[in-house]
Formats: sequence, structure tokens, C-alpha cells
Amino acid sequence: MPKTILITGTSSGYGKAAAELFLAHGWNVVATMRRPNPGVFADGWERLRVLALDVTNEQSIATAIDATGGEFGAIDVWVNNAGIGLASGVEATPDHMIREVFETNTFGVIAACRAIIPQKRKQGHGVIVNVTSSVTVGVMPLVAVYTASKCAVEGFTESLSYELDGFNIKARLVEPGYAPTTNFSSNGSARMQGLIPDEYCDFAQACFSRFGNYPTAFCTEAEVADAVYAAATDEQFKIRYPAGADTRLLADLRWSTSEKQYQQKMQEMFGPN
Repeated sequence: MPKTILITGTSSGYGKAAAELFLAHGWNVVATMRRPNPGVFADGWERLRVLALDVTNEQSIATAIDATGGEFGAIDVWVNNAGIGLASGVEATPDHMIREVFETNTFGVIAACRAIIPQKRKQGHGVIVNVTSSVTVGVMPLVAVYTASKCAVEGFTESLSYELDGFNIKARLVEPGYAPTTNFSSNGSARMQGLIPDEYCDFAQACFSRFGNYPTAFCTEAEVADAVYAAATDEQFKIRYPAGADTRLLADLRWSTSEKQYQQKMQEMFGPN
């Protein structure tokens, strides 16, 4: 029998690419998004179902789980991919915006995990994959709130992995790098208006211009999809799955050098000079 995977945030980018990859491998795929649009995917996928799921709404999560059970039975792999971005100066970021980012990126992930864990525990197996970001490995300026929301998921997932291991449930992280070909930045552009004060403009412009001289190749949707597939199917005890050359570079800097060397490199890449 084919396995079943549910993926949140599949309207574009990483989630869409991951859904298509699992379909190509013969899985049952439940592709969820806040506003379902089956037209996102090509016709002809018999094992694809597109459902509504808003990770900030517990009833929406429960409804998607029930609908998947009625269609395919147990969910073997759950992927928390839905997220929103934010570039801002901290002092200009209002409380409601901070809470909006955390509601989706952090609390939504935790709510989805809480909802699906009992099912996985009863069936005696399963995988949960939480998608974070390379900013949890190499921190950049002007994304402090976004970084905090993703770092919280990193700590949550690592702790959860040990908590669930005895039930044969794996909790894993996929850490995508910077991927300008996705809709991630454009989807958040309206949210970011006015959040970088004039006093920060020169610094922000210098930071953003450095992406024109990015030290590695950009991450792609296909690389993230491959990392999600690896995290979903790997039998070994492993928590983190970097996606993209930049995440691997940052991981080497973070874990294979001294703290002083790491900070010097980050200053060179993102400092005010």
C-alpha cells in the first residue's frame, strides 16, 4: 500500500515542489493550503487531494486530519511547511505583527504536532518534518523576529525528537537556504511596508545589495523537496537536513569553527561595513 503524506503550505514554493516529488514516488499526497486551489498542480495525479488547512486554527487542523483519514487512512508523514516571512527593524515592528509571525511559524507548528502525535503514537510509527530556515544556523540582520520564530521550532523539534523516539515516531528538521525564486518574499511584501525606519535605510540597502554577491549558489525548491523526502524516508536517527549550498556553508561555519571565527565571518557577510 502506498504511504500517505500531508504537507502544509503547498500553494507554491517548497510545499508545492515537495508534493510533486512525493507524487512522483507513488505516495498518497494531501496538499493543504489556507485557500485550496487544485489548479496549482497539473492534472492527472490520482493520489493527490487538495484540502483547506489553516495552521492557526485548531479546528481546521482537526478537519484536515479527519478528511485525510476518511480518504487514505493513517498519515505516515506530516510536513509543517506553511510559514510567513518578515524583514523589519525590531524597534519598528509592532506587537501584532510579531504575534502574527509566531502564530503561523511557531504556534501553528506546535498545534499541528499536538494534533497528529496521538494518531502516530497509536499506529506505532510515523514522521513529523518541520521546515525552518538557514537563519537558524547563520543569523542575518533585519530578520530578528522571523529568526526567533524559526529558532523556537528548532529547539521544539529537537526536544520532541527525543520525546517521541520511544514510540517509533521521528521528528525532523529541514533547513532551507535563501531561495529568491519562490514567492516567499513577494507574499510578505505588503506586511513589511514601513518596518525599516529611515535611520536603517543605508544599512539595509548595504545588506540587501550583498545578496548580489551571494557566497554560494541559491537554494532551489527542488533541493528543499529532496531534503523533505530524505527526512521523511531516512531510517537512521538524524534530526537536521540542510537544503542548499548556503545552509551547508553556514552549518560548517557554525559547527566546525570557533565562535570567534564564526562571528568574524558573519560580520564580514552582514556587518555594517
